[in-house]
Amino acid sequence: MLEALAIAALDPGYCQIMTPALPYWRLSGFYFFYFALLGATAPFFSLYFDHLGFSAARIGELLAIPMLMRCLAPNLWGWLGDASGRRLAIVRLGALCTLGAFALIFVGQSYAWLALVMALHAFFWHAVLPQFEVITLAHLREQSARYSQLRLWGSIGFIVAVVGLGQLFEWLGLGIFPWVIVSIMGGIVLGSFWVPNAQPETRTGQQEQGGFIAQLRRPGVLAFYACVALMQLSHGPYYTFLSIHLEALGYGRGLIGLLWALGVLAEILLFLAMAALLQRFSLRRLLLASFLMAALRWLLLGNLADHLAILLLAQLMHAATFGCFHVAAIHFVQRSFGARQQGQGQALYATLSGVGGAFGALYSGYSWTSLGPAWTFALASLAALIAAVIVATRLREEGP
Repeated sequence: MLEALAIAALDPGYCQIMTPALPYWRLSGFYFFYFALLGATAPFFSLYFDHLGFSAARIGELLAIPMLMRCLAPNLWGWLGDASGRRLAIVRLGALCTLGAFALIFVGQSYAWLALVMALHAFFWHAVLPQFEVITLAHLREQSARYSQLRLWGSIGFIVAVVGLGQLFEWLGLGIFPWVIVSIMGGIVLGSFWVPNAQPETRTGQQEQGGFIAQLRRPGVLAFYACVALMQLSHGPYYTFLSIHLEALGYGRGLIGLLWALGVLAEILLFLAMAALLQRFSLRRLLLASFLMAALRWLLLGNLADHLAILLLAQLMHAATFGCFHVAAIHFVQRSFGARQQGQGQALYATLSGVGGAFGALYSGYSWTSLGPAWTFALASLAALIAAVIVATRLREEGP
């Protein structure tokens, strides 16, 4: 499967990715390890904390902490990256400190200590991706539509982690979870030192756009960022409790890992087609479709996840709710800010994602027990629907 995807990604007749100047495997290798870490944590962190005996409310609080760090860390590192221009140094420092901070989990496993570990490692982890996105787009230059075919290797890393670890934890138990996470973080560190640097080019006319705040106040930009927060808010129950929800419905951990992987496989296929979609449809239409699909997806997961066919359909919708949304959002940010504000623009995207994700994890943690899965996912659906209305009414229609 991976060989087929590699051939599809590298075939010049299909997407014409490879150019002599593009360090394709170095960039995609970093994405592979970075999102393998997400594949190891998103489905299994809640199960690990449940394994340690924490309640649903405490699990929600612990998983909200990294999201809260996304409210602070990306803006600080984004400003530093734009001011210094040393984005790759920030990526490498963030990767090293993420590994060192998470290794503190071996010292203790009380609620307070784990909260500290979650806060420290997330502060540095969230420094990494926004700066790396700027570096990637700088390497791509005017061919930014090819971003999705680099980013798909992150999704492949996610699949490898979620499928492999689902089986591994079923065989060996969740006690090995911290060792697995530390190993993947080591891969991120090595990947960061393999990537060459690049600086974004200043495009014609951007010098007169004003500073970051002036560009942020352009029509539709603030509305877009509000929708980013709402999308991540709607994902709160999914990332926090999907594995627990499916386990309660009788699905095994191995199958749960495969179901997570199915969603990311759909995301990969979407990435392969995204360049063509960007040429055919406006960013506004792609974002609107993503939010409408999210509203439907959460209703299906909350009410009909005990039916395997419906569950499979809901997981295939991940192509829209994450894949299409993320690529369209990255392009929206790039179009909205000048070269000297790219880091802050991507950082604000990560920050608003963190704000929405934190509140999503918190509300789902408290509502899961009191309201139940159906109502918790219904609230998530409402958040996505509100975002769809904002996109339809506040974002300008621009050509592809």
